[in-house]
Amino acid sequence: MILFGLHWFFLTLSLFFAVHSRPTLTRSLRNMERLIQAIEQVEDSNPGLSPLALVRALRRTAGHDNEMTIHFLGPSYNLSVDEVLDTAILNASSFRFFDKAVHHIVTQSGEERGVVLTPDGTTVALSPLLLGIESGLKASTDGTPPAGIFPLTLGRRLGLSFLSLQEFPPSYRLGMDLSNHSAPQQALSELLKGYYNFTLHEMRGLDAVHTHISPRRREISKSILEPLDLYGLVMETLNLIWKLEKTEWIALDKGVEKAVKEGLQEFAHKYWDCPPIISRCQWGAKPYRSTPMPLSLPVPFLYIHHTYEPSSPCLSFPRCSQDMRSMQHFHQVERGWNDIGYSFVVGSDGYVYEGRGWNVLGAHTRGHNSLGYGVSIIGDYTATLPSQHAMDLLRHRLVRCAVDRGRLTPNFTIHGHRQVVNYTSCPGEAFFSEIQSWEHFR
Repeated sequence: MILFGLHWFFLTLSLFFAVHSRPTLTRSLRNMERLIQAIEQVEDSNPGLSPLALVRALRRTAGHDNEMTIHFLGPSYNLSVDEVLDTAILNASSFRFFDKAVHHIVTQSGEERGVVLTPDGTTVALSPLLLGIESGLKASTDGTPPAGIFPLTLGRRLGLSFLSLQEFPPSYRLGMDLSNHSAPQQALSELLKGYYNFTLHEMRGLDAVHTHISPRRREISKSILEPLDLYGLVMETLNLIWKLEKTEWIALDKGVEKAVKEGLQEFAHKYWDCPPIISRCQWGAKPYRSTPMPLSLPVPFLYIHHTYEPSSPCLSFPRCSQDMRSMQHFHQVERGWNDIGYSFVVGSDGYVYEGRGWNVLGAHTRGHNSLGYGVSIIGDYTATLPSQHAMDLLRHRLVRCAVDRGRLTPNFTIHGHRQVVNYTSCPGEAFFSEIQSWEHFR
């Protein structure tokens, strides 16, 4: 099956998911800004260098010529004379960066290499990202449909991870359609900047964004992949791998189909049904004081809050993380609690931030903490509403994630904080009026 069309190359910058929840452990995690700077350095020293020649050279540097990449993209060393990019062009500093950053491995100690930290606080495995970009650029140059987008960027890693035949990168994302560009191709650094470096505007946030940027990658991938026969695509990819690697005997294992079906169910739940959640370690949480008390699950209530202070919506990972640390400090130091009180906190940057999480008793709704989760949206919503995107993360994604995994009862009740605690106007007059129209509000 050949996958093509305008949206398919959005699978090279906007998905890259992880199947396993194992955290990324790195001694010195490289970041996307440094990658872009290194790419710019090469571009500036080679003004006529095409983006396709550059990504091919990076594939050669990383040693990514294997049966599948050669099958779809050709060997990286098969370049025309005017496109040859010698190692000498990659000066000492950028060469060392690319050599270390593009190789993706997971060591026996659990340290993951070959990923970079993006400005929104998540990580990206560079190998599938660059292979997808190369496929799209090659298609644009050749005037043909992009070959191998699904197997190169997602299918191989999904299929093999389901079968536990290899480690799977804890950050697997996809992205932007280059194969249909009629305009002159942008520099590789500019393509990456447009997707990963952006500014959201106060009171508008993601509601005003109509382009493809990093925080929307789960929504983009779902819209592209959900209508497809993913099971068939993954099995097709696995059969191609086995044929190229001459290991067709693996297909005789009767457990393969079951493993793929179960793996796809977990994939859809974690990356399409659940919202993207920034973990405590990512936003810099201090340890829980004392011993956490477990929640008895499932719980029957969801209590809605606004933070009031911080009073402004947070629109970036650094700002939202700072707000989380500020609230944790206030709750632990000023109020003497063991931790930040909320179970989860929703930012206006496209992410949910882990507070006490799914399994720990919170301190959010006096007298009712053992009965439900307390979820707050950062900002003061006395006179204005949160962004629609932030409310949807809470109302639809977080709720579905909780119900599907047996954390929240299917017939749960939504209450505003003020309904069960007399001394507060939380979650603000405007927001409280809004949640009264939500399903499950009582």
